[in-house]
Amino acid sequence: MRIISGQFKGRRITPPKNLPVRPTTDMAKEAIFNILNNNFYFDEISVLDLFAGTGSISFEFASRGTGNITSVDEDFGCIQFINKTVEEFKMPITTIKSDVFKFLETTKLKSDVIFADPPYAFSLEEFSKIPELVFQNDLLEDEGLLIVEHAEQMKLSQLPYFSYSKKYGSGMFSFFEKAE
Repeated sequence: MRIISGQFKGRRITPPKNLPVRPTTDMAKEAIFNILNNNFYFDEISVLDLFAGTGSISFEFASRGTGNITSVDEDFGCIQFINKTVEEFKMPITTIKSDVFKFLETTKLKSDVIFADPPYAFSLEEFSKIPELVFQNDLLEDEGLLIVEHAEQMKLSQLPYFSYSKKYGSGMFSFFEKAE
């Protein structure tokens, strides 16, 4: 796993092999950050990384200058690895070990970008719970964006607040935002 751009560009980060993760590919990560780069100034936003896994997305935001990043994952090993990397690189990332759905039900944290990379094996019901909780609990800033990564077979376009989706490799990113 490598950081694509910013202060830590090219740095390789090697997570333990026993983590229950499927990291976002470099190609997909590069594509998503190109989209985000056209919509946000990274040093002016707050980010919530759900199902953070190895922290790859959080590290990319930190490398690009984002100073307010929260990473949530329920796996202790993932949180431990993210914390170790945060300490090593002095990144502004706060980790929370929690079930993501319980976190979304109780948090008051508002963010400009919420990135969710749940297990591809989730059911449509589980996937739909993510935007439902984000918008029901008003967790996005006004011009904010929720991005959900999923397998291309999973269609999320019928969900409320869906805006558009992009396909990269075998994965998809669905974008959700507040209605104008």
